[in-house]
Amino acid sequence: MKPKMKGILTLSLIAITFIWIGMVLGISFLEAPLKFTAPGITTKLGVGIGQVVFQALNKVELTLSLVVIICLLILKTTTQIWVLYGIALVILGLQSLYLLPILDDRVDSILSGITPSPSYHHVAFILFELAKILVLLSAGITLTKSKLLKES
Repeated sequence: MKPKMKGILTLSLIAITFIWIGMVLGISFLEAPLKFTAPGITTKLGVGIGQVVFQALNKVELTLSLVVIICLLILKTTTQIWVLYGIALVILGLQSLYLLPILDDRVDSILSGITPSPSYHHVAFILFELAKILVLLSAGITLTKSKLLKES
């Protein structure tokens, strides 16, 4: 691959990584808690909005993860970078396939007027979000310092 193309692809991967981090921070740690402070927002309305927003975020994250995988395959990056992104992808997979369906069921219960029993799933989701941000941040910084940029 031409060095200029490698540089463009590397910069794109870095940008995607930090955009992904920003989206998770903005939705999970800003929008989600703040919506409940708005005047007139009931628990039912708040969780209903949250469900729509998190489903949309998940679709965007899955799309970004596919782009990340393609970039990593083309760039032939180091094992360290693969491992960092791999951890983020595993976390996203666990959230998508395990936690979000459970949380969606809880929202559906609340919207039906049923108060679900307490569970650890919401806290687990938040902890996974924190872990995902940290590994993506580490991946982005590692990639920024990598020789991939220096070669282009």
